[in-house]
Amino acid sequence: MSASRKRKDTPPTPAHVGMDIGISGKDREAIAKGLSHLLADTYTLYLTTHNFHWNVTGPMFNSLHAMFMVQYTELWNAVDPIAERIRSLGHVAPGSYAQFGELSSLPDAPTKPPKALEMVRILAEGHEAVARTARRLLPVVDKASDEPTTDLLVQRLTVHEQAAWMLRAMLEE
Repeated sequence: MSASRKRKDTPPTPAHVGMDIGISGKDREAIAKGLSHLLADTYTLYLTTHNFHWNVTGPMFNSLHAMFMVQYTELWNAVDPIAERIRSLGHVAPGSYAQFGELSSLPDAPTKPPKALEMVRILAEGHEAVARTARRLLPVVDKASDEPTTDLLVQRLTVHEQAAWMLRAMLEE
C-alpha cells in the first residue's frame, strides 16, 4: 500500500492525544471550554463596541467615538491570545458567529442604535459580564496549576473591570 493511500484511510489523530504539558486532559478540556466562553463574550463585546463607534451621535460624539475605538481595538487584540491559548491546550477554538452566539453570555448589539448614554450603559454591563466569565474560570485554572491561563485571565479582568468603571463613571449625574 502506498504512503498516500495509507494517509487517506487513516483518520487523523487529534493534536491533544498524547499531549503532556503537566495539565490533565480533563482539566485542559474544562479550561478550553471556559476560554471558549470568554472568547465568545470578548468577540460579541468587540462587535457591539465597534457598532456603537460607528453609530454614536449627540453632544458626546467626539469623546465616545474615540473611547469606543480604543475599546474595540483592545478587544480585537484580545481575541487572538484567547484563541491561541485554547489551541495551546490542544482544543479547537470556536470561530463562527453561530458558535459565538451559543457560547456568549452577552446579548447581540441592538439592531437600532440606542442613544449615546444607553450605549455607555450597555458597554459597561458587557465589560462586567466578560469579567464574570473570566472570574468563573479562575478556580478551574488554579486547580490545574495553569499559570499561563491565569496570567491571561488576570490581564482580561484588569481591562474589563477598568473599562466598566470608566464607562459607569460617565453615567453618574
